[in-house]
Amino acid sequence: MLFTGVILIASGNMKAIKRRIKSVGSTKQITKAMQLVASSKLRKAKARAEQARPYFNELYKTMCEIASANTDFSTIYTVKREVKNRLFIVVAGDRGLAGGYNSNVLKMAVAAHANDAEKPKIIAIGKKAGEFFAKRDYEIVASYANIAEDIKPNTAQDIANIAIDMFAKGEVDEVVVFYTMFVSSMSQEPHSMSVLPMDTVELEDYGVMTYDPSPEAVFNRIVPRFTASLIQCAVVESYASEQGARRTAMENATDNADAMTESLSLLYNRARQSSITTEIIDIVSGASAQS
Repeated sequence: MLFTGVILIASGNMKAIKRRIKSVGSTKQITKAMQLVASSKLRKAKARAEQARPYFNELYKTMCEIASANTDFSTIYTVKREVKNRLFIVVAGDRGLAGGYNSNVLKMAVAAHANDAEKPKIIAIGKKAGEFFAKRDYEIVASYANIAEDIKPNTAQDIANIAIDMFAKGEVDEVVVFYTMFVSSMSQEPHSMSVLPMDTVELEDYGVMTYDPSPEAVFNRIVPRFTASLIQCAVVESYASEQGARRTAMENATDNADAMTESLSLLYNRARQSSITTEIIDIVSGASAQS
């Protein structure tokens, strides 16, 4: 009876282990598929990010040249004032399973106003950003979900227009963008960038140009385009970072599933060996008793 009980226990363990191995195998198939999808999207997103940077850099250089054309250059978009209310444009993902991608940039945004008397107003880009700030009772001015993969210039312009309008009307005194900079497929860094008021660098060799009707008027005309470009670049960088983070997270999950399967298989084989040994002992003991 004792041997029979041991056999049943071993058999039960083997069934449980076998179910566990099957469950881990199913999870591995999902993580592997997500890894491959993220790798494919990452290649496209990385190319888009690299293509967007030169345009942004050239536009910024143009704005610096305009500001350098006049030593007394000043517009509503460059004058700093006491910061009482702020607008945060926060770029996060639409889905999870991307390691610390979402939490890192959201934590940075929260930490940035830790000493403020008032919570900032929020433009949330990405479903996760919208959900995060809505649960914490922030004033969400606008929310955009599922636009990061293929953000259109007119969408970026709409977001820029909201921020510029609020700043021009004095509803906010500062506009800051929080996003994730794509460094490599293995490294992504959360960043913040002040959008308004704008800081322009005075150039020494900008060339001699004439602006009609004035440098300030031309600068103010370019501000909406520049702000939209900045937001679009931030979203593109963030999307590439999200795919890189997701690919790495799913690769690690797949590797962990392999290790777990190997460990469970070893445990299963030991249980099976124990069951066979017990059966042999039971048979030998029975034969000895009969003789």
